[in-house]
Amino acid sequence: MTPQDPQFLYMILVLPSLFGLTLMGEGIYKCIHEEWSGLISIFFGLAFIAMVVFAYFFFSSYMANRGV
Repeated sequence: MTPQDPQFLYMILVLPSLFGLTLMGEGIYKCIHEEWSGLISIFFGLAFIAMVVFAYFFFSSYMANRGV
């Protein structure tokens, strides 16, 4: 599997996005139970998902410019 394969792109993006969703879910659970530290988890979950979206656009444009 080379970095030009679309499967590689999806593989490096699926696991981090699942981690970000887990952080957000934990934060929502904590906020429902009135633990305000859950806001920190929600923030980091959103930041993690934003990094994944940025990486997707970066790598997809990189692969488009390389003719893959």
